[in-house]
Amino acid sequence: MLKSMTGFASATGALDGWSWAWELRSVNGKGLDLRLRVPDWVDGLEIGLRKALAAVTARGNVTLSLRINREETSGAAKVNDAVLRDILDAMTEIETQAMDAGLSLAPSKASDIVAMRGVLDQNVVVEDTTELSKALLVQADELIASFDAMRSSEGAALERVLSAQLLEVETRTQSAENIAQTRAIEVAASLKKNLAVIMENADNLDESRVAQELALLAVKADVTEEIDRLNAHVVATQVLLDETTPVGRKMDFLMQEFNREANTLCSKAQNAELTREGLALKVLIDQMREQVQNVE
Repeated sequence: MLKSMTGFASATGALDGWSWAWELRSVNGKGLDLRLRVPDWVDGLEIGLRKALAAVTARGNVTLSLRINREETSGAAKVNDAVLRDILDAMTEIETQAMDAGLSLAPSKASDIVAMRGVLDQNVVVEDTTELSKALLVQADELIASFDAMRSSEGAALERVLSAQLLEVETRTQSAENIAQTRAIEVAASLKKNLAVIMENADNLDESRVAQELALLAVKADVTEEIDRLNAHVVATQVLLDETTPVGRKMDFLMQEFNREANTLCSKAQNAELTREGLALKVLIDQMREQVQNVE
């Protein structure tokens, strides 16, 4: 079953005053690029996340972000004696100079002094993040599972589209083969007729040499190999669609091979019906290639 490189998942959680929000998304890419934006102060978190993501993704640009918030807590406050003493000394000096200048200042309130920067020290408790890390990793497993399920669902949709397109490629290839067979009979008859006309209207021509040149033209116009290779590519793509491992790179290569054979078929067609089938194949192959760009 195919898996898409496009996916998204989000989640939120909370534990003991902590709250957080996850966002996990991915888009197509040539290789696997994991970009994690998570707090580095949560022990073991990033390592665990990288391991879990690598287990379910083989290709794609994957971005995981985590925002953590802490509820405000009222810890015990303590007066900073040194800062308070400096402030009081400064206030005394200001009042003295004001009196000398004949100014009267309003009495200072304790609440005004307490509000000054540095007077109160708020106790800061450094917490153990072990339990927080465990809770985050447990939810991360659920988040990644949801993300992987979306990529698998998208992959199933891709598989249905590609299967339908591949069936049409097979049908078009068969039609091109039928047209080519009919054209081969017509070309052979036309070459014989032309050879007869040439020999009747020319002197001293080597009939065997002319026949060889006409046969060479017939070989150059033959599309049997292109048809055979197109059929082989159809079979190879169907095998990949049934694989359970990532096949995006292989399918992308096959799309290039499909396109090469369709181009050659058009260039060698020399027939309106065969040219139409070749062009239709090119359009189909281009559509398939667009879908394959999202296959992991």
